[in-house]
Amino acid sequence: MLAKICGLSYKDEVEVAISYGAAFCGFILNWPKSHRHIDISKISDFGKVVKKKSKFVGVLVNPTDEEIEKFNHPYLDYFQLHGEETADRIKEIKLLSPKKIIKTIKIDSEKDLALYNDYEKIVDIFLFDSKGYELSRGFDHSLLKNIDKRSNKWMIAGNIKIEDLENVSKIADYVDVSGSLETNKQKDLNKIKKFLLKVKEINNEN
Repeated sequence: MLAKICGLSYKDEVEVAISYGAAFCGFILNWPKSHRHIDISKISDFGKVVKKKSKFVGVLVNPTDEEIEKFNHPYLDYFQLHGEETADRIKEIKLLSPKKIIKTIKIDSEKDLALYNDYEKIVDIFLFDSKGYELSRGFDHSLLKNIDKRSNKWMIAGNIKIEDLENVSKIADYVDVSGSLETNKQKDLNKIKKFLLKVKEINNEN
């Protein structure tokens, strides 16, 4: 299991995330309702950090063609589509940009799982999250037992805490975390370190 630290806003947060082994660093680019929202210009500054094996992810909610062009930054490796983008819309986005795609499926009840089959062959990673957007709410992970994972890569979000990591590691390839690593709505560097050290510990045990 690898980790994505999402909603990073400052260079020191990115540096700590990468140095402690984050596989992905996520940046909120077109959702100003979030206190984690940043301007695309910051990505150029973050890109000066030695990325090692980490990938940069631009988080977008229902992006327009113009936004895809605007956010098609060379330092970004993935677009995370976090809105209600249909399979046809994702195909259009892939024609506009070569970025790999993480598609969020927001889970509230079992009926939401039906979307999985729609996207299966057109996205690189599935992200299962709650319907809280920037509110960092959790959801019932046991619902995912009703999906045949097949060869797809799974990422799980939704107010994940350190004590949840053991269970998440049994379900997903990646864990996505943001809100639980904050103090007063700002990323806490010590929390990032502790979280990523725990991920590493679990991986070593397995």
